[in-house]
Amino acid sequence: MAQLTEQLLEVLASDHPQSTRHLFYRMTDPRLPEPVDKSDAGYIVVQRLLVKLRRDGTIPYGWISDATRRGYFVETWRSPADALQQTAQFYRRSYWATSAAYVEVWVESRSLAGVVQGDCAYFGVPLYPSGGFASLSLAYQAAENINDAAAGRPVKILYIGDLDPAGVLIDRKIEAELRRHLPDADIEFRRLGITREQAVLMCLPTKPAKDRRGGFQGDTVEAEAMPAGVLRRILCEAIEGYIDPHEAAALEAAEASERELLLSMAASLGARP
Repeated sequence: MAQLTEQLLEVLASDHPQSTRHLFYRMTDPRLPEPVDKSDAGYIVVQRLLVKLRRDGTIPYGWISDATRRGYFVETWRSPADALQQTAQFYRRSYWATSAAYVEVWVESRSLAGVVQGDCAYFGVPLYPSGGFASLSLAYQAAENINDAAAGRPVKILYIGDLDPAGVLIDRKIEAELRRHLPDADIEFRRLGITREQAVLMCLPTKPAKDRRGGFQGDTVEAEAMPAGVLRRILCEAIEGYIDPHEAAALEAAEASERELLLSMAASLGARP
């Protein structure tokens, strides 16, 4: 357990937050001094050890992401001044409202969403966890949002999911449903991961396929098998490819000026410092 703890701490110290599934797959690497079994039993070992490490303060709770469970809150303020001050603190100009293309990110699971949510928030792009095969309602609502937000511009959808019989059908289903509701839209649907090439190049942990739906060939690879930092880097580079740095710089300057205006308005109303 001491060696496994050391391995987990080394991975988390250099890259966080990560989901428990991400860390489990990192710990199955046979090149590690103390790899865990690529099984449910191995997952439970990692899961329980992570609980202990958070309970005793060895690692911060925030280093482990969990977007599968969350609370729901109503936003309230003490006064109009406080509302303005909070608005100023979180004020963001939307780059995608006037960009050459509209961009959004889809992931197969809420576990993955928890890992990339911070990056999507940084770039201000929508993030959709499909939860497996997306429901008709989710696809329809997403299409309605695309229709409104894209306003006729090209649409770029970046997708991350498992490489398995279901995983390679999920993104096709999402794309088909979006195109059904947006027949005239210029949509580019890109699978960023997991691809067979990535699995081979990165020597990602694999499992035998349980079925061969859709003509699936080879072993399966879960998206969480890719190191979280690598996954985020691939996503960030893809998003940055749609950003004009000169336009982004101008937007940031305008954003800073407008934030100062909101703060001065809040101060004039007596907002607490």
